Amino acid sequence: MATRSVSRRDFLRIAATAGAGLAALPLLANCTPTPAEAPKAAPPTAAPAQAPAPSKPAAFDWQRFKGEKIEVTFTMGNMVDVLMKYHKEFEDLTGITVGAEQVPEQQARQKQVMEFNAGATSFDVCHYSYHVHKRLFAKNKWTVDLREYLNDPTMTPPDFDWDDFSGGAKAYATDSEGRICSIPIKIDFWMLYWNKELFEAKGVAYPKTFDEMLEAAKKLHDPAKNVVGFLARGLKNANVPVWTHLMQGWGVDPIDAKGNFYTESPEAIEAAKLYQSLLKNYSSPGVSGFNWNECQSAFALGQAAMWQDGIGFATPLEDKTKSKIFGKVGYGVFPKGPKAQHSAMFGDGIGVSSYSKKKGPAYYYCLWATNKVNQLRVLQAGAAVPPRSSALSNPDRAQGSTMPGEYFECLEGSGKILRAGLPEIIPVTEFRDIFGIALTNIIGGADPAAELKKATADFKPIYEKSEKG
Repeated sequence: MATRSVSRRDFLRIAATAGAGLAALPLLANCTPTPAEAPKAAPPTAAPAQAPAPSKPAAFDWQRFKGEKIEVTFTMGNMVDVLMKYHKEFEDLTGITVGAEQVPEQQARQKQVMEFNAGATSFDVCHYSYHVHKRLFAKNKWTVDLREYLNDPTMTPPDFDWDDFSGGAKAYATDSEGRICSIPIKIDFWMLYWNKELFEAKGVAYPKTFDEMLEAAKKLHDPAKNVVGFLARGLKNANVPVWTHLMQGWGVDPIDAKGNFYTESPEAIEAAKLYQSLLKNYSSPGVSGFNWNECQSAFALGQAAMWQDGIGFATPLEDKTKSKIFGKVGYGVFPKGPKAQHSAMFGDGIGVSSYSKKKGPAYYYCLWATNKVNQLRVLQAGAAVPPRSSALSNPDRAQGSTMPGEYFECLEGSGKILRAGLPEIIPVTEFRDIFGIALTNIIGGADPAAELKKATADFKPIYEKSEKG
């Protein structure tokens, strides 16, 4: 079994050598069977022939592709760590060798698009984010439609149970043409991590509203002790979900399902002002360069009172060897905004590259990675919220888990107030880039209304071209 991480140098090398242009996908030819010749009458016999015994339907066999080797590309994260820990289990079960890579989030997304556009991929299995790439992948049919496999008992074991996935997860995995382009592997709910020790030391209660959250950040901010009141992503592109999550507290989305823009609405401006207050006044001086991993590290070191992000980043916080705040972490349902209370929802899938020459073995890996056992493992590790209902409802879900009961309570509470964290549009990367720059400028003190107006003007032509052009 081979595992590896991709460095920035390696990524840039790949970028320099990958070709441009989209290779046309092969089409299945329409085949009309030749009419069979009418059977001739058999000569009479002394006794009627016995009917042949009905043949048994072919059974699913995990060893069907024994001896094959596949490559899997993952976006780096705690859930991936859980799966890779058990790769030998898959190899022993199937006889298939797995080569796997973990690529940092931003580079992974660029790498995937670049290779698909080149008409060839170095990977057979692709782990990708629905909220970033669903529409783009579907438009170009970059991943295999899995419906035929799911309906084939020789390709899908009877205990896989497609209906165990939640309706929302299955809808996330299905494109506008009804194709099932991947199997859901992860859902992430955004919430608020909080340091109980810091809160207790200053007698501050967990905030229930946005106003209370801002006030708590102010009271707990203590640069002299190397403690900031609030952490969230400040790095351009990565920071956009923080703002869109805050917008949900005003009951609006940046772009609705009909294509109406609210990115420079009063609600959007107020959310940007709150983002500015929290990160400019009560966060780290270098927060404009922070993605989730920098926030996670600082919070685990006890350097922040609160951190807004996905619940799937909890695993290292409950690791005694990595976390200085082990046993002191609070998991809170995100506070209520002026008009609404929501938990931003994001999701990932795992699919088979349309350019893979080993589609069957690759599909077997997708089956294994999303099976009931692995989904429960991911939940118990605090690495992500599984889309399988059986994992969430399992009465033994906390047994053997490093996660405290409060983690599961937060998961349940957040699950009741879900709302998509980003608009489902094709140019979502450009959306995040353009508005991400605006938000980084806002952290630096720029006027929120002016920055959002400029970003909206810059992005709208891109949106119009991709969605309506």
